[in-house]
Amino acid sequence: MSPKLSVVIPLYNEAGNVQPLVDEIDEALKGIEYELVLVDDGSTDATVSEVPKADPKIRLLEFEKNTGQSAAMYAGIMAAKGEIIALADGDLQNDPADIPALVKLVEGGADLACGYRANRKDTAFKKLQSRIANAVRSRFTGDGVRDTGCTLKAMRQECREALIPFTGMHRFIPALIKGAGYTIAEHPTHHRPRGAGISKYGFGNRAWVATCDMFGVKWILSRRYKYTIK
Repeated sequence: MSPKLSVVIPLYNEAGNVQPLVDEIDEALKGIEYELVLVDDGSTDATVSEVPKADPKIRLLEFEKNTGQSAAMYAGIMAAKGEIIALADGDLQNDPADIPALVKLVEGGADLACGYRANRKDTAFKKLQSRIANAVRSRFTGDGVRDTGCTLKAMRQECREALIPFTGMHRFIPALIKGAGYTIAEHPTHHRPRGAGISKYGFGNRAWVATCDMFGVKWILSRRYKYTIK
């Protein structure tokens, strides 16, 4: 039977974070029927070996090779069985305790609930970079979301039909879903310093690519059509 909630988390070289993440999610979701879909994006460390094998709530998808965050997220979303699908990062900077509030927004009528980092634990440069990118992206795509870089989200299962599998998709989930006619709500979330591991993404390897993706998404949204069966 399908659970009420699926929590999808992409993992790439997150050894040391897996068990604490599983424990925090289990604590945060007490009383909620859920499954945890972990997608390993070709990790080369001990990430996979740290995933609890005996927990029936946990499903592990393993990529043969590193394919990227968007691919891992898309695969997990498409494999999810829950009525509501929540997304989070595997580095523990997202707080699992925020997931129930996002789920509540979806239960209250929103199709997609997006978290935004109210008190970011990043460097000043990274905060400035993110603020500029979010402003440009929101204005250009019309998603109206203040922090698309925050992975914490919850959506109705049917919203995944609006997603398109391409590298960089994870940055444009709100734009794609809103462009398909769904509604969006926002909620402040906690943000924590990274514990184990290092960040896999920096300004140099995503700024230009994200800009090109933005133009592509804008074109896709401009070409979308809607129809109604009589």
